[in-house]
Amino acid sequence: MSGCFKKRTASCVISAMIILVLIVTPAQTGYAAEGAVSISAPSAILLEVSTGKVIYEQNADQVCSPASITKIMTLLLIFEALDQGEIKLTDEVITSEHAQSMGGSQVFLETGELQTVDTLIKCIAVASGNDAAVAMAEHIAGSEEEFVNRMNQKAQELQMSNTHFVDCCGLTDSDDHHTSARDVAIMSRELLSKYPQICRYSGIWMEDITHTTARGSSTFTLSSTNKLLKQYQWATGLKTGYTAKAKYCLSASAKKDGVEMIAVVMSVPDSPSRFADAATLLNYGYSVSALYRDENKDRIPELKVDGGVKETVPLAYDSGFSYLDVEGNDVEMIQKNLELPASVQAPVKAGEQAGEAKYTLNGEVVGTVPILFAASVKKAVYRDYVGKIIGYFLL
Repeated sequence: MSGCFKKRTASCVISAMIILVLIVTPAQTGYAAEGAVSISAPSAILLEVSTGKVIYEQNADQVCSPASITKIMTLLLIFEALDQGEIKLTDEVITSEHAQSMGGSQVFLETGELQTVDTLIKCIAVASGNDAAVAMAEHIAGSEEEFVNRMNQKAQELQMSNTHFVDCCGLTDSDDHHTSARDVAIMSRELLSKYPQICRYSGIWMEDITHTTARGSSTFTLSSTNKLLKQYQWATGLKTGYTAKAKYCLSASAKKDGVEMIAVVMSVPDSPSRFADAATLLNYGYSVSALYRDENKDRIPELKVDGGVKETVPLAYDSGFSYLDVEGNDVEMIQKNLELPASVQAPVKAGEQAGEAKYTLNGEVVGTVPILFAASVKKAVYRDYVGKIIGYFLL
C-alpha cells in the first residue's frame, strides 16, 4: 500500500516538474527572446540586412536620443541625391558661417572653405563632423531646416514610428529629437542595402584631408570614432553617437561569409561597452543564422499565349530571394517550385504578374517571388490570322 503511494507521489512530482518547465520555457518566435545574450545596453536590436529579419531585440522600441547616429539619415539623403543626379561626388561645397559654428565633433571647416562632396562624406562617416553634415545639408536642400524636413519625410516613408529629427547631426538636446533602436536599424538597413558603397567610407580607420583657406593649406587627419573597426574582424561601419543625454550608442554593421548584419545599441553607459555589446550581438547572430540566397538567374521557359499576335511570351523573376534561418534548419533543403498557368489569354502586358516562384522548407512555405511577363503581347485580330496563314504557305 505504502509502495503504491510512493510511486503515485513520484509520478505527480515528475508531472508537476514537466508542467513547470513548459510554463517557464518561452515559445520559439523566430528570433531570440530578450535576455538570450548578456549586454549592458538597455535598448538593442540585431537584424540581417538582405531579409530584414530580426534575430534579437531588447526594448527595441524604447524612445532614445540618437546623438550622432542621426547622421545615418543624413548620409542616406546624401546618397539618394547622388543617385538621382542632384549632386556629384566632385561637386565643391561652400562652408557657411552656420556650418562652421557647429560644436561637438567637427573637422574644423572654415567659412568660405571649399570641399568636395566626396571629402565631406568621409568627414561625416569617419570623423562624425557636425560642420560637414550641416554643409552638405545646406548644399542639397538650401538650408538645414529644409533638409531636416526631408529627413522627417524619409523617416515617415520608412515607417520609423518613434523618430523625429530637429537637426541633421544630432548635436541638439531637444526632447523633440528622438528615435529608437528599431528605427535606427531600419534606416541603417536602407542605407546599406541601397547604397553599399557607404562601406567604402564607414570602413575607413584613418585618412588625411586638406583644408585650403585664405591662410593657406593644412592637413587634417580624420580618425574613425568606430573602434569596432579595429576590434571586430568583420566590421564594416556604420556610425557612433554620444551626448550626455543620449549616452553612448552605435549602429554597427558587419559582413561575414556574405551575410551582412546590423547591431544597434542605445543609451549604453560607457564607450567600451557599446563596442563590446555590438560584438556580442554580431557573434550571436552569426552563430545561430544560416542564409539561403537565390539570385534567380535561371531561365524560365516561355509561356504559351492564346489568341495573341505571338504564340509565346518570355518571363522573368521580379527579384532574387533571401531567407534567414535561425532555428537550426538545413537551408540547403529549401526547394523552389514555379507556379505558372499552362497558357494565358492575350493581351498580356510587360511587368504584370504571370505566376510565382514558391520556396518551401520542411513542407512549409518560407517565401515567394513574383514571376512577371517580360514582354507585351497584343491580342490577334483578323488580319493577324490572315498574315499567319499566308506565312505558312510561303514557307
